[in-house]
Amino acid sequence: MPHSAAALPRLTVGLTGLNAGDSPGPGVAVARALLESQHYAVRLVGLSYDALEPGLYIGGLLAAAYLLPYPTAGADALLERLLYVHEREGLDVVIPCFDAELPNFIRIEAALAARGIRAVLPTLARLTARDKPQLHEFGAAHGLPVPPARLLSTTAELPAAGAALGWPLVVKGKFYEATIAHTLAQAEAAFYALSARWGLPVVAQQFVAGHEINIAGLADGTGKLLSAVPMRKLTLTDKGKAWAGITLADEALAEVARRFAAVARWRGPFELEIIRTAADELLILEINPRFPAWIYLSAAAGANQPAALLRLALGEAVAPLPEPVVGKMFVRYAWDAITDVSAFQRLAATGVSEPQKIAD
Repeated sequence: MPHSAAALPRLTVGLTGLNAGDSPGPGVAVARALLESQHYAVRLVGLSYDALEPGLYIGGLLAAAYLLPYPTAGADALLERLLYVHEREGLDVVIPCFDAELPNFIRIEAALAARGIRAVLPTLARLTARDKPQLHEFGAAHGLPVPPARLLSTTAELPAAGAALGWPLVVKGKFYEATIAHTLAQAEAAFYALSARWGLPVVAQQFVAGHEINIAGLADGTGKLLSAVPMRKLTLTDKGKAWAGITLADEALAEVARRFAAVARWRGPFELEIIRTAADELLILEINPRFPAWIYLSAAAGANQPAALLRLALGEAVAPLPEPVVGKMFVRYAWDAITDVSAFQRLAATGVSEPQKIAD
């Protein structure tokens, strides 16, 4: 292992997910972990869909930033933009951090690789197999415990879903967000809001009481799990996002992560959202196909998953990471990033930042 920062090979990494708010993206946490890599001196390029994403303006984090076309523009538009960024910045690796952008990145992965830009991604089929609308079927096929669910195309299907699954219902958007609905009226309101934001189908999932535990994982695509960091949520937002959490050791949780990596032959980062019931049963509520917003905790606990992903992207043989230190906590807080309005104006108008304007 290199011992001097000056001796480390340099890598330029582009990453997305630099948004914040009550449902923050993983980008800033991934960036912090990458900067602590023991194998590479990492230079970061922000890739954003909105010039107001707060991570763009954190001093010392990014060397440059670029706006991307929205995922609805398609894979060709994304490829064209990334090649433009590559011409200017010399990208070595890209790390997409949003669910909705992953299909486009997967479609252009080979074209990026042909130009020397690496990524660590699942196949499109494996991505689709574990998404929210398919999760119950995926769990049943592979022996993974998942609460029963119904797919909804109209509100007329809600009464039958409530009768089958019981009340309250968990009503989920196709990509993000969930609402616990105690009544039919609440479920209908959630359906309209979530379908307007994320499209159809909307998912109605059986509500399960218990303790929420998340697992951040990294797998190599051959069925081997490289790392699993379990975290118990201590404080939640009204959207169910962890605002504080603590690492723990639990072989049953580790086995769920190993099982997922093996049956899915997952390649890349993932997050399992799990509920532990009063009867000590573990049920998978969601499988997210990217790093979670709390992923910096993995680095603090001695199992730096984003740094390991870089080595995986470059084709290195990556051994399983050390077991995470138990009892490491994170507590999230709000922080005002201060910048000149000219930095925002340039990025919003041209889609390109100047490094000194973003990270001074």
